[in-house]
This record gives sequence, C-alpha cells and structure tokens, in this order.
Amino acid sequence: MEYSDLLSKFEVFFSEVCYDELLKAVQESEPVIVDFEDLERFDSELADSLLSDPDEAFQAIDEAIVNVDIGETIDSKIYVRFKNTPDSNIIAIKNIRSKHIKKYISIEGIIKQASEVRPEITLATFECKACGERINIIQEEQHLEKPYMCACGNKQGFSMVARRMVDLQRLEVEESPDRLDGGSQARKIAAFLQEDLVDPKFQKKVIPGAKVRIYGVVRDIPLKVEKGKETKRRDLFIESNYLETIEQEFADLDITEEDEKEIKKLSTNPKIYELLTQSIAPSIYGYEKIKESIALQLFGGVRKIREDGVTTRGDIHILLIGDPGAGKSQLLKYVSGLAPKARYVVGKSTSGAGLTATVVKDEFMRGWALEAGALVLANKGIAMIDELDKMSKEDRSAMHEVMEQQTVTISKANVQATLNAQTTILGAANPKFGRFDPYTSVPDQIDLPDSLISRFDLMFIIRDVPNKESDTRLVKHILKLHENPESQKPPIPADLLRKFIAYAKINIKPVLTEAAQKEIEKFYVSLRNQHSGDEQSAVPIGARQLEAIIRLSEASAKVRLGDKVLKKDAKKAISLLMEYMMAVGIDPETGQLDMDRIESGTTTSQRNKIRLLLKVISEMQEESKDKTVLIEDVIAAAEEQGIDDAEGIISKLKREGELFEPKNGHIRKV
Repeated sequence: MEYSDLLSKFEVFFSEVCYDELLKAVQESEPVIVDFEDLERFDSELADSLLSDPDEAFQAIDEAIVNVDIGETIDSKIYVRFKNTPDSNIIAIKNIRSKHIKKYISIEGIIKQASEVRPEITLATFECKACGERINIIQEEQHLEKPYMCACGNKQGFSMVARRMVDLQRLEVEESPDRLDGGSQARKIAAFLQEDLVDPKFQKKVIPGAKVRIYGVVRDIPLKVEKGKETKRRDLFIESNYLETIEQEFADLDITEEDEKEIKKLSTNPKIYELLTQSIAPSIYGYEKIKESIALQLFGGVRKIREDGVTTRGDIHILLIGDPGAGKSQLLKYVSGLAPKARYVVGKSTSGAGLTATVVKDEFMRGWALEAGALVLANKGIAMIDELDKMSKEDRSAMHEVMEQQTVTISKANVQATLNAQTTILGAANPKFGRFDPYTSVPDQIDLPDSLISRFDLMFIIRDVPNKESDTRLVKHILKLHENPESQKPPIPADLLRKFIAYAKINIKPVLTEAAQKEIEKFYVSLRNQHSGDEQSAVPIGARQLEAIIRLSEASAKVRLGDKVLKKDAKKAISLLMEYMMAVGIDPETGQLDMDRIESGTTTSQRNKIRLLLKVISEMQEESKDKTVLIEDVIAAAEEQGIDDAEGIISKLKREGELFEPKNGHIRKV
C-alpha cells in the first residue's frame, strides 16, 4: 500500500473510529490503546500493512494524528498502542526467526529479569565549533552518532548542545513452562520498554515472575562488536509497543462447554476421591493417603486477605520423607507434569538465589537487574523440590518467607523489591542414615531446621518394610507394567484432570459451614485438652495444624465443586492430619501425641527431664568449691529423680553447649 493511502486511511480511522480515545489521550496525556480487531473491521488491508511493515505504518500514524482536528492543542507526541492481535500473530519465542525482523508480532512468556529504568538519547543536536551551525542527528543505533562533516567543511570539533531523551527498560522474557514440549529448554528473548510503558503506574505489571503478552516489532543487533566492527551474527529483541499481563493461574487452559459438563459430572461422582487418588501417578503402587493428599494439594484452599491487611495462605505444603527407592522422586516428577503451572528443582543443584530471586549485573543497561527464581516463577502454581535435605542451610533459609508470607523480599546492591510467591510446595527428603527410624524424631533424622519443618501442613513417611502380602502385590504390579506399559491408565485422563483443577481453583471459593466449624472445633479442643491441667504436659496440636485442617477441608469442598465446606470435608481433613501425626508425632515414652517431637525433635517429656537435670546440676554446683560436679554423682542424683537416661542427656547438652567438661569426669553449666 502506498504511503499516501496509509496516511489518508489512518486519518479517517482516528477521526471516525478512535476519535473519543484520541481526544481523551490528548486531554489526559495518555497513549491511545487501539484494539486491533477495530482496525481490522475498519480496513483489513490497513491492518495487514501494520503487521507487515510497522515502521512505515507508525510513521503514517504519527502524521495522521497531527492532521486530525480534535479542537485541542497537541503539545507532545501521542503514542498509539495496538493490542489483541490475531492468535496467528502470537509467535512462540523459540520460533522467532529472521523472517520476523521488522514485523509486528506478539509473544507470551514469564518475565525472568527486569532491569532498572534508564534514559536513552533519541535525538542529539551538535554545534560546529568552526561556524556555529547546529545539526540534528536522530539516534537509532546502539552507539552515539555524531555528524561526519559540517556544511562549512569542518570534520572535527562538534559539541553536543541539546538532546531529547526517553526512558528505557530491558526485560528478559522466558517461555512459559506449560508451553514447553517434554523436557525442552525454555527460550528467552530481550524486550525493551520505553516512553509511557515505563511509567511508574505501568511498572506494577512489570515484575519478575509475572506472565505477560508483549506486542512489538522484532529488531536485530550485532551479537558482538570489536573495535567498531560488526559481526555477521545477529541477536534478536522486541521493541515493545504494548504489554499486558495474563492471568497467571490457570487461564492458559482452554475449558470448553463440553469440558465443563464433564468436570461437573465428575464432581458429582460419589467415588471422586478414589478416582483422583488412582489418577495420581497410577504406575506407582500404593500410597493411597499420600496421593489423596497430593490431589487436595493441587486443588488448594482459599487465600484470605483480612481487613487489617493480614493474609492467610491457601496453599497446602507437603513433605515426603522416606527410604531410598520408594518412589518419592517419581511422584514429584509426575505432579510436575500434571499441574498446570509447575517447576521441578533438585536441592543439591539449587541455590537460594535460584529458588527465590537474585540481583544480577545487567551488562546491556550497565546497572543491576532483578532475576526471579523457581518459587517466584511458579507463582500461583506448584514447585517440586526434590532432595530438600541436600540444600545448604543458607539456601534453605530463603524458603521460610515464601512458605508462610508467600513473598520474596530482596535487598541487594541498589535493588529493594518484594515479589509475589504464592507457590504450593511439594518437597521430598531422605533420612540422614539411609532408612527411616520410627523411634527417632523427624528433625533428628533429616537435615532440615525445625522452623522449616513446622511450615509443612502434612508430612508423610514412606518406609520400605518387608511384608509378604504387600511385596507380592507390588511385584505383580511392576511385572504387569513391564509386560504392558499401558496397563495402568488413569481413570481421569491427565488433560481432563488438569482442566478440572483449573476450573475448581478459578471458580470455587468454598466457605466453612457451621457444622464443619463445630467438627473442627470439637476435634481441636478435645485433642488439646486430653491431658490438660499440667503446664508441662505435651501439646498434641497447635494453631498451624488447625490452619492446615481448614485448608484441607476447603480443598475437599473444591473437589466436589461445592461452595460450602461440609462436615464430611472437615472429617476427611482431620483423618489425613491424624494419619501423619500418628505416624511421626507419638512420644515413645508416654504414648501421647506431641507436636514438639515433629517440629523440634525434643518431646515435652525429654524437655522436662532436661529441665530437671539442669536443676540438679545447679544445686550440686552451689555446694562445690570449684563449681564443677562429678558426672557419676549427677547420674546417681538424676536416677533418684526418675531420670534413667541421664548419661545420654548430658552428652546431648555438651554437644549443644549447655554443659562443658573443664576436666575429665567433671561437668559444669555454661
């Protein structure tokens, strides 16, 4: 299409179709945001010209806007942004090629990195030192362009006297994991924002971990420049025209009316929980309670924001601890492929920065850029962390804030930021000594801090114990799989289950009924007060477990697509919690439930013994001249007080620095 035709058609378009938007933009100094469908309905040939030759089209648009009579004085340039281009125009990042250069396209992805906003010169005015002539140079290249020669013949001695600048920001956009094929690597591309796209109000959308659709023109730059020479190889980037955030949760899944009917039919099935359990990793034998818990984890509870600003998470965190070869990693891998938005990481090869976020040197913008880690990129999704116990203490400490506050706070270099990380965590860890010992507390067996263990809603022990009947069933199951790999098909196809989860998470926000509240209250109060009256009695359940019951109850209601949490949902949540608490929370000395055994490794009975033993040592120290006490005397005195394992407690207190041995056979309090 001829330039004159382009110009006249755009003049008509803005004076007839987008006149109100243009007038508002001029009055409020905002850009004109045009729906591409409006342009296509007005003139399809004009729309095609914009996609095929955007440079010429935008030049015509700028001229056309000036020519439109809107009765207002245009003091500054009005920017026009086009959105909602056809689906055929959405190009996957990995599929961008040289044929797309200088074409208007759109891409979708997750912001991996965002640089600081920095100014860039677009027009420079130089003055000739010989004759005083002023020369304007439009700056389109990466390096500052100066005049070659003045009209007076001067080739040297130019000084910059004026310049026009725009603000610029560089984003690194990575392909969304749900768009990847199998185990393929996610591709990245740089996208540059300028003018109103770096406005502080707009910047709320531009945060690492946010899923965005970017509209713009593909450009190329030399990969490397040495001594002023350009290489033949080029790198691609997007010169952004418009950016919009996409619903991050599960909006990528296209749920048709037929799918919706199938989902509603499934939710009314009386055996829906059994079907869900059988659909989670069907090739892995057994683990029904674990699979049921993972199914509820995928549906999740309801996130609540109180009037005072306090937020209660709806995500359910689960930790699997077990013997080698028990199938933990396979379970995690299966869930990572099933969940609509998931990230799988291995603890040994993951750093704290790779999990949460970090600040990196931005070579292009010569500043610092914020780069999101796995937990931020999985925002409103699920993160699988295998070999959690193999991570270093410094790296694990980064998870505390994510698991409860669901944010990641960064304060490094000159970057201070808080990123959203509303991420569900499914972790797996191995016992320190190879196999799990039911008579030793969980914190003593896995190399994880107590504060991190307490943040998991459910914890399951996977043990490989010889049993003739279960071993026979397991062998038959594995042999059948080898004979016919397709024999274990899930009752609910993975694609439908994915849509079922997405539909429930988006549309269902269940509320606790009075009957469910009474059931939870009755369980909580009765369990806590079984052995009440003694301040030193064990605490069988705490507030964190109460929150876990509520979240599991809400997830159970979501499975039924129910808008109310019923008594049966509360009972299901309580049974799952008791399953895990009875497995790891029983104090072997008293036979009672004790949450301290799970969360700190020291039961209430042990703590009482330690307190009594330290009291005995203090009393004996006061009578001693050198403030030291014979270990043999302490053990004898402790036995009189009913402490039969005093020697073991003394060794533990020496390791922890509460006691020390100034001379052989003597101890003293620190």
